[in-house]
Amino acid sequence: MLITGANSGIGLEFAKQYAARGWTVIATDRRAEPPKSLTDLASRYRNVRIERLDVTSLDQARALAQKLSSVPIDVLINNAGVYNDRSRCRRDDEGCPGDWSVESFGKLDYPLLDTIMAVNIKGPLIVSEAFYANVKASAQRKIVAISSSNGTLTGERSPRPGAIFYRMSKAALNREMQIVAASTRRDGVTVVMLNPGPTLTEHQEYLKGYPGMLTTSFTVRHMIETIGKVTILDSGRFLRYDGATEPW
Repeated sequence: MLITGANSGIGLEFAKQYAARGWTVIATDRRAEPPKSLTDLASRYRNVRIERLDVTSLDQARALAQKLSSVPIDVLINNAGVYNDRSRCRRDDEGCPGDWSVESFGKLDYPLLDTIMAVNIKGPLIVSEAFYANVKASAQRKIVAISSSNGTLTGERSPRPGAIFYRMSKAALNREMQIVAASTRRDGVTVVMLNPGPTLTEHQEYLKGYPGMLTTSFTVRHMIETIGKVTILDSGRFLRYDGATEPW
């Protein structure tokens, strides 16, 4: 299996839990030097392989796909994502929450929009297409996109303001992956979008104690169970971490 953005948060937890279950894990990260979180994991589990991948780079994706041309990928998890402005966070400070204010109408930082669109929308398409042959060559043939209920168009009775860039990117992600599902069904490839729910990743530790927040280990464990259960009949669906249908 291959996971993008595996250096922290949900991606890192996926790598940990799948590795503990005995899966061969290809954990990718965009940095030139692998972060300690991944090198520590790879030293603990021999079945973890670290590869560099900036999901916005078509050249990098194609080069890595060529390097892995003989490796079947049962589950491809498009997890890498940008949530807000972290330009003022130290590079090694995963606990820095970043700045959401520049995604509010009247204060919009448009260069951040370009980054979020590139990573959250363009990235999953590049990765899914670049590694499609690997997925088709596998036994399970599954492509997963980590989405969010923030992208819903019909699930909020009264849409709230704020986080415009992130929320619109997840709406676009859901639509694009729905179309990818329609395009790949003939090959027996299952494509699903998963909502992990309000998860306490390192970036959101400041929300600890807030009602309804989920631990990373809890939501990832349930997403792994859901991924294991979905079939081609589920392709194109937007599901909650526990497999329940989410509104678009």
